[in-house]
Amino acid sequence: MAPRFLTLADVVEQLNISTAQARALVRSGELPAIQVGGRGVWRVEAAELEAYIERKYAENRERVAAERGLGGGDDVDR
Repeated sequence: MAPRFLTLADVVEQLNISTAQARALVRSGELPAIQVGGRGVWRVEAAELEAYIERKYAENRERVAAERGLGGGDDVDR
C-alpha cells in the first residue's frame, strides 16, 4: 500500500524539480501541504500531488488550445 503522505523529497523526485521549487509550490498554496511534528516538516498528501499534476495537464491543454486559436497553425488568410 502506498503511503498517504509524501515528504518534500518525494515530491522533488516525482516532479523532477528542485527542493526550492517544491517549497515554493507549498508556500504559495499551489500544492496543498501540512506541517507536522515538532519540527514542522512539510507533508503532501499523495492525492493532492496527483490533483496538482492533473491541474497542470489541464492548464497545458488550455494553453495549447488558446495558442492554436490565436493563429498558431495553418492560417487560411495567407
